[in-house]
Amino acid sequence: MNKHREAMVTEYIVKRNIPKGESTQTSASGILMQTLDILFLPKVMLFFVTRVLTSRPSRGVMDTNNESSTTDFILLGFSDLPQLEHIISGVVFVFYIMTLAGNTAIILVSNLDSQLHTPMYFFLSNLSFLDLCYATSIIPQMLVNLWGPTKSITYGGCVLQFFFALDLGATECLLLAVMAYDRYAAVCQPLHYTVLMHPQLCQKMVLTAWLGGLGSALIVCSLTLKLPRCGHREVDNFFCEMPALLKMACVYSKVIEIVVFALGVIFLLAPLSIIFISYAIITQAVMRIKSTARWHKVLNTCGSHLTVVTLFYGTIIYMYMKPQNSTSEDEGKFLTLFYTIVTPTLNPLIYTLRNKDVKSAVKRILCERKWSAKS
Repeated sequence: MNKHREAMVTEYIVKRNIPKGESTQTSASGILMQTLDILFLPKVMLFFVTRVLTSRPSRGVMDTNNESSTTDFILLGFSDLPQLEHIISGVVFVFYIMTLAGNTAIILVSNLDSQLHTPMYFFLSNLSFLDLCYATSIIPQMLVNLWGPTKSITYGGCVLQFFFALDLGATECLLLAVMAYDRYAAVCQPLHYTVLMHPQLCQKMVLTAWLGGLGSALIVCSLTLKLPRCGHREVDNFFCEMPALLKMACVYSKVIEIVVFALGVIFLLAPLSIIFISYAIITQAVMRIKSTARWHKVLNTCGSHLTVVTLFYGTIIYMYMKPQNSTSEDEGKFLTLFYTIVTPTLNPLIYTLRNKDVKSAVKRILCERKWSAKS
């Protein structure tokens, strides 16, 4: 650009017969301000307009239409398996109803029964609320696309889906680690449990989990949405998830891969390490328990939590800690279907089927309702 500008200035100097000994920079300023030839002005304008139109846009500003907030995205979902779409939609609908019923029941029972006002059920209520939000942010739009003729989602809807999936997923990772610490305190420090897990600490731990998930979602979401898509609108999944959105980008971002890996260590491997350490200590403590009844009770509560941890962390780590493009499309979709739809449905069943406290609480609440109805 500077060489072309100097060439134009030199042309001006030649036209105006400026002495060679005069400073070029000083002469140029005088010429541009005072003696610009009206016939030469179109050449200057044409040069700069041509430079602007033919210059390659930077990666952050490529194709503004492609970044427009008015452009809808196409959720491909299982469109390559049309024979399975009706079956999948039916299964998803049934699981969604079970998710709503099961998690709502846990929240209501934990709040209505005073005997369940303990740290364990406080954390479990938060987990159920989280599962409700997670499933509701994905499944209704998925059912609309499976049942309807169009498979589109607005840009704003896609951003919200992407954000809430990241936020709630990261929060659940931290919350499961908090629940593991609660089980450690209950089993290994029973005499000091109420002191260790006092209500203020429980609230702070839950708040930290929610804020941690929010922070990680803001970082990853902002970085991913800044990637140029070069007009790509097709999301190769049934909801706007990070791996599918990264595949839409027309550039490779090493920064995002590093950030995602770092956050994966913080929100996946670190909480999982806390869970393993907690249960290693719990296992040692359980081996010393002589009471058979207490031993079974510990195994029931810890076994439920371990089952949930295995289902959730197993699929998440497999999906997010592997390098990009190392998972086949269909495999990735069905794994995503599992941890977004099946896991939130199984959580209430896992925690209640073998839990006598919850069953007793439900019976007490139902009996109270019957007595109040009769009176």
